[in-house]
Amino acid sequence: MQGTELAAMTRLPFFCRGEVVKGFGRGSKELGIPTANFSEQVVESFPSDISTGVYYGWACVGNGDVHKMVLSIGWNPFYKNIKRSVETHIIDTFKGDFYGEILSIVILGYIQSEKNFTSLEALISAIKEDIEEAKRQLDLPEHLKLKEDNFFRLPECKPVNH
Repeated sequence: MQGTELAAMTRLPFFCRGEVVKGFGRGSKELGIPTANFSEQVVESFPSDISTGVYYGWACVGNGDVHKMVLSIGWNPFYKNIKRSVETHIIDTFKGDFYGEILSIVILGYIQSEKNFTSLEALISAIKEDIEEAKRQLDLPEHLKLKEDNFFRLPECKPVNH
């Protein structure tokens, strides 16, 4: 285990909740991999020792079902972002957007550090590999138990249709 990975793992599992806001508009349109984005305020509240990179865990929109997810924390060097972002790809299909809804996530594991890519195709390929790794990890018994955590039950929220 490398130093970056070890540092990332000391804070896990990490529980976070916040409103879904519009991101850069690249996930669905350019990458074909939609993401739910947290506001700058939520991103800034992440502990500084959770390093940039790709993670996996569970996600829930409102009081909907809990789904597998893969998450990017960082600067997205391919796009040369000037602000750190936290982008969650929920591994499921939703009908439409859910801006304004509450997204609850539990980050359970670290996949890899943030990287730059030479092409959009290489970036998309790497994201697809990360999704497959997240699926494999989340099928492990030690990760399945957190899918049922009470953290995912919000009071007085309407379920999200998908």
